[in-house]
Amino acid sequence: MKIEKQIQEDHQAKLIVEFDTDELESAKHRAARKIAGKARIPGFRPGKAPYPVIVRQYGEPMILEEAIEMIIDDRYSEILDQGDVNPYGSGKLDNVSSMDPLTLEILVPLAAEVTLGDYRALKRPYELPVVTDPDVDEVLNDLRERNAVSEPVERPAQEGDLVTIKLIAVRKNEEEGKERTLIRERSVPILIRSSLPESSDEENERVEWPFSGFSVNLFGLSAADERTLEYTYPQDSTYDHLKGLEAIFHFLVESVKERHLPELNDEFASSLGEYANLAAVKSEIRTLLQSQKEEAYNTEYDNALLDEAASQSEFKFPPQMLEHEIEDMMHSFEERIGQQGMSMDLYLKSRQMDLDAFREETRPSAETRLKKRLVLLQIAEAEDVKIERQELQEETQKTIESLATMMDKKEARKLSSETAYRNVMTNIMADMLTRRAMEHLRGIASGMQAEAQAAIAAKVDEETSEESPPAPPEPHAAHESADQGEEQQADSQPAVEEHE
Repeated sequence: MKIEKQIQEDHQAKLIVEFDTDELESAKHRAARKIAGKARIPGFRPGKAPYPVIVRQYGEPMILEEAIEMIIDDRYSEILDQGDVNPYGSGKLDNVSSMDPLTLEILVPLAAEVTLGDYRALKRPYELPVVTDPDVDEVLNDLRERNAVSEPVERPAQEGDLVTIKLIAVRKNEEEGKERTLIRERSVPILIRSSLPESSDEENERVEWPFSGFSVNLFGLSAADERTLEYTYPQDSTYDHLKGLEAIFHFLVESVKERHLPELNDEFASSLGEYANLAAVKSEIRTLLQSQKEEAYNTEYDNALLDEAASQSEFKFPPQMLEHEIEDMMHSFEERIGQQGMSMDLYLKSRQMDLDAFREETRPSAETRLKKRLVLLQIAEAEDVKIERQELQEETQKTIESLATMMDKKEARKLSSETAYRNVMTNIMADMLTRRAMEHLRGIASGMQAEAQAAIAAKVDEETSEESPPAPPEPHAAHESADQGEEQQADSQPAVEEHE
């Protein structure tokens, strides 16, 4: 077997493999027996028909195709070894360039290669946010809002009231191919707010529906009052299909209710769960908020750090690797919108795009995510990040048990196979390595790693100093007097006492 390797521009290796004539002939006979064993040839028991008969029955091309598949299956590992190829995934037969001798062209995607920049020189201030009393108060007020009691009133609506309206909305201008109705007639409860919280427009757009600031139009209205108003959605709306859209809203006030918020006391705390008092509720809120703030801060910090590390690195990866990343992102997205009750087909229709267009839209984000992951895996290797085998096995087992609870029994049983177990373990191993590498990189950039190493070194020095016996007296020259020796010994005595 002779092999010529050609590295392609897209980080794949074309292996041109030449086989001995005898090997092809042997494979053709094995292929013929395999084919004959699956079908009945008149006059012969299964698998017993002579080779020429099988050729006449099924044709040379079919036998040759099966023979080539056999050769590749038998020799593929050897081909990769002899070709000195580190594959990312399975190769494919790209061409049969000759039959005499048999010469195959096999295209193999190569494992990614990353040349890191000077990631150890990255510096970025790391200052975790602190939960303030107003942060806690905001959550408490939200809990009071959710537990408010409403009762009908015979007066015009005012701030804080809950007004139920019958609402309908249409496009101001008809557009070909688009339905004019935006909101079919429905009853909607609206909380009147004099102003929105000091947060981003994106958050406010989700706080008030059908658009930010809608509730101010209900001030002073009573039951049976009707109003019509127009609104143009901003170009930076979080809802892509509404950007710049001009809409007409018509509503009828059905009822006005005054809301009574519970007092902020220990009784209210006990109504929320098994809390001894209001202080216990505040403590838990503070702990949860701190965890959320730290997670959000770390996510933002890590992304900025990885962007910088990736920008100074060089990458080589095959197209299959990016395609797999795109598939993974699309699958995750489909799961997320599925949890919100929307199918991918419906989503694509709302965006007026097909699956291929959405795939191309996902490509830049997928490439960015892929590069960040590759950087972390390379850093893990450079920093010699290790994962203990027992820890990996425990994490794999927990993951498999968790996955099994979300599957039917038939699918769950497949997880017990060795192949499935290894696949899950491989994914978990990569996740654990990237997490540890990210913590490592964060420690480097923030200076925390250097501080930790300095603290460890100082402690070691201190312990070494405490445990070491006092230094023996310097040896004296033979001509020195015995009195001088006794003086040296006396000088060292206090140190011995202190040590004891």
